[in-house]
Amino acid sequence: MTEPDLAQVAYELRHELAEHLVDEGWLRSPEWRAAVEDVPRHEFVPRFYVPSDTPGATTYVPITPELVGDEAWLRQAYADETLLTQFDGREIDWSDPQPISNANPTSSSTLPSLVVRMLEALEVDDGMTVTEYGTGTGYSTALMSRRLGADRVTSVETDPGVAARAAAALDRCGYQPRLVTGNGLDGAGLDKPADRTIATMGVRSIPEAWVRQTQPTGIILATLRGWMRSLGLVRLVVDDEQTATGRFIAGEPHFMIARQQDAPASLGMLPGLEDGKTRATPHGPELLRIYDSGFLAQLAMPNARFFTMPADDGTVNTYVLDSTNDSFAVLSPDGDGWTVRQGGPVLLWDEAERSLTLWHAAGAPGPSEFGVSVTAGSQRVWLGTPSGPSWSLPIV
Repeated sequence: MTEPDLAQVAYELRHELAEHLVDEGWLRSPEWRAAVEDVPRHEFVPRFYVPSDTPGATTYVPITPELVGDEAWLRQAYADETLLTQFDGREIDWSDPQPISNANPTSSSTLPSLVVRMLEALEVDDGMTVTEYGTGTGYSTALMSRRLGADRVTSVETDPGVAARAAAALDRCGYQPRLVTGNGLDGAGLDKPADRTIATMGVRSIPEAWVRQTQPTGIILATLRGWMRSLGLVRLVVDDEQTATGRFIAGEPHFMIARQQDAPASLGMLPGLEDGKTRATPHGPELLRIYDSGFLAQLAMPNARFFTMPADDGTVNTYVLDSTNDSFAVLSPDGDGWTVRQGGPVLLWDEAERSLTLWHAAGAPGPSEFGVSVTAGSQRVWLGTPSGPSWSLPIV
């Protein structure tokens, strides 16, 4: 495909993507539509991986112009999908890319529908400034630069290699926002508060630096998540006292957790076969996997992780472990139901079921009925109002 042909196809695909995002209700304002139609996403993902559609353990396959052809690569680049660009924090050998299995994605270009959903929720006006935590490929940075002007955008990336590639792509596209390489969780040394703060990685709680670095009446948009699952996208308004309050936005965004907050590599000691006390439970491990109940379970067990392990009799047990205090719950099939064996200072499954009961008593409300309050040294997720039932977030 010649350069002019490539440019024409890319132009058409950008407009098709914008039309799709409008039709789905994610893209609403003409200013952001113009940005989607103008910013060439393919410049930010010259090579990437996508999950294969083969059964079994997830395998990621490389997509490059050399492997699949210019047009197929270009069409994939403009799909409303997340495109993966790094695994386990390591550089990819693009001279001979191979399928990748048993790896954790650590950098990507997030699916455009989620990107524009967040950008619309920022409610920016001309002349405002934005700080972005998590530059990634630089695509969302470019959209904000196109909308507000690059001189109004600051973007922070923790990985020097990722930051360098994003800077090169932004420069190719004619955008020169302020790019900072550093730890965004501590504010990366930024000295001037912005009107808006947006994070494109998940965090276990809102860093205090983000509140300090957002102007009073400004908005913070970030994804809260734990070690088991994402909680959701929260939109907070900062007040004059440097506290922030807001609500979750409907939907379940899937952002990678900030590297500094990822779960420890070690699970600690597994419970012995005789440890803990056993009881019947009406709730099996599906409680952890379904979004609504999983949301409540993550709040109730903020430091827990879960995994499955086959037992000697061929059944599969689900382990829920909190390595911060050695609490555990082991779920085992029992005929048509389940038993749970618990131990440690916190009865984890009791806490999860208590939260689920409370939620059902309130009418099983959606995420937008939950809110977050951030003060110095304390962060809580609440149901209904700030004085309603609440759960503490881990301050890290």
